[in-house]
Amino acid sequence: MQIPSGNRRLLYLLASRALWYIGTMVHNDTLLVERVQTGVRIEKRLLKVLKAFADYHDLTLGDLLEGIVLHAFDGKTPFTRKSLQRIRELKKFYGLELDSSASHRLKETKARRPKGGRDS
Repeated sequence: MQIPSGNRRLLYLLASRALWYIGTMVHNDTLLVERVQTGVRIEKRLLKVLKAFADYHDLTLGDLLEGIVLHAFDGKTPFTRKSLQRIRELKKFYGLELDSSASHRLKETKARRPKGGRDS
């Protein structure tokens, strides 16, 4: 099949741009880190939203938290508008009404003992 010269040039330009774009997404500068297991206490509905958001993006919860914290440490937002919309939907679904203004006012309730426990 013969491609007219004008179309060949356009096809070459598009292909070269696509390869450039894909090349910018590839990272060969892997960083080795040492991870530790931790037992962090976190508000129940907030955790549900985080887990659902991580699952939506095929991330582990730990990877998501690392990304959020590293962005925050650099003073950058870790989320796109589309991600923020998804988070609003997840917050509504899980009944999470907390926002950043609540961060210094949270107080933990006493944990309820399960029925039939040792002290019954």
